[in-house]
Amino acid sequence: MAGIFAKKPLAQLLSEANSSGHGALKRTLGAGNLVALGVGAIIGAGLFVRTAAAAAQASGPGVTLAFILAAFGCVFAGLCYAEFAAMIPIAGSAYTYAYTTMGEFVAWVIGWALIMEYALGAATVSIAWSEYLNKLLEVFGTSIPYNLSHSPFESAVIDGVTQHGFINLPALLIIVMLSLLLVKGTQESALFNAIIVVLKTLIVVVFIAVGWQFINPSNHTPYLIPADAVVKNAAGEVVRTYEGFFKHGLGGIIGGAGIVFFAFIGFDAVSTAAQEAKNPKRDMPIGILGSLAICTVLYILFGHVLTGVANWREFADPALGGEASVAYAIRAHMPGYGWLATAVTVGILLGFTSVILVMLMGQSRVFFSMAKDGLMPKAFSDLHPKFNTPYKSNLMLMVFVGLFAAFVPGSLAGDLTSFGTLLAFVLVSIGVWIMRRSDPSQPRPFRAPLSSPSFPLVPIMGAVVCTLLIIGLDAFTLEVAVGWMLLGFLVYFIYGRRNSMLQRGIVVVPTEMEEQAFIKD
Repeated sequence: MAGIFAKKPLAQLLSEANSSGHGALKRTLGAGNLVALGVGAIIGAGLFVRTAAAAAQASGPGVTLAFILAAFGCVFAGLCYAEFAAMIPIAGSAYTYAYTTMGEFVAWVIGWALIMEYALGAATVSIAWSEYLNKLLEVFGTSIPYNLSHSPFESAVIDGVTQHGFINLPALLIIVMLSLLLVKGTQESALFNAIIVVLKTLIVVVFIAVGWQFINPSNHTPYLIPADAVVKNAAGEVVRTYEGFFKHGLGGIIGGAGIVFFAFIGFDAVSTAAQEAKNPKRDMPIGILGSLAICTVLYILFGHVLTGVANWREFADPALGGEASVAYAIRAHMPGYGWLATAVTVGILLGFTSVILVMLMGQSRVFFSMAKDGLMPKAFSDLHPKFNTPYKSNLMLMVFVGLFAAFVPGSLAGDLTSFGTLLAFVLVSIGVWIMRRSDPSQPRPFRAPLSSPSFPLVPIMGAVVCTLLIIGLDAFTLEVAVGWMLLGFLVYFIYGRRNSMLQRGIVVVPTEMEEQAFIKD
């Protein structure tokens, strides 16, 4: 029996990637679809919510610099993902890359961690989707009853009466609808996502274009928060001070980058669709790096306009901004554009929708790869006889993610999504360097620059920056993440190791037009 760090042969991965016919995912996505997939996953509520939060808590108008720093950290991981995705165009993303560079156990660890990014992330975002749907309905004088839009563990006093949640019906419905769309087909899902991406990006561009004429230059002076800054509310009470290195000045840029980093999560989901790309060697790098570049430019412009329209101090007062900071800035400082505030709420809803779609798709593709390797039940790799999608995986995710969304408060998720993502970034970065050393002659349609075996600058920077961001997560998140990973170890040794194709000496032999059959050596 092979050891737990046995590696899946690269030749076997490449043969799986080149297989076709029944049992293989259909290659239907072009470069444009992949860029849209990346933008769909990246531009969510993070842009609308985290921008104001970072400005208020650490960076001030320098939030633009915080975006640049966060993007700088992401680009290292993005380059590593692009090299792997072009070289090994197969579903599974970081899980697959780890399997062939660091062995089965590390691959399992990253696959288990990705559940936090994709499945838990989709549930959490769907809960927020429900909240913003109510915000939009309130504009039209109606809303969904509290008991039908909150979990049983939530309650609130409304008009002097204590209301208790029963089920978060909108969150459940959006999970069901998008899961069924994914079952119908990848191309249909990509088209739906592309339409949403166009609409929500248009809203961002309109805010930037219209808001530019309302910029007050004095709001950008000073550009970084002074050490002695104090924010008071309308009653003259101090609501925030800025003591500590990461709360003001140059340190505030670093602190702000940690806050807005969440807004960049998603570009890695493009790599989960590698096995469905028409020309992965060319299109995968374009999809990953193109979506990251587009979103970075939009983020910087958005941050510049938002902190120019309203003073960053206003966002620090919960009574003024909070999660609706962008809508507040429009209503308070852009007279005549109240409709744009409503459009921003629509943009947030659209952003949430595409993020949920891409996360559900990404999780099902990771499960598909893990099931093909025997580390997950075979049902996760079963493809629909007509649509050629991993429908059982999508349907099981619909049930479990839907139950979480319907009955668990979103606050419990915390920053677990960020932990799973950052851990994937670290291991992918390390994997590129290992692969450069172990298999230097392997054709690489895209090569991450400054990544030679003797000078692996990009992989090292990707691993170091993302490790630092993991360390910067709050203690509760790290404790829960460690508990989740320990549970994953138990599942691996009880189920995964015993059923692993690699451990049992079984290899995948692709046929031209048949489902890949597993045979003994």
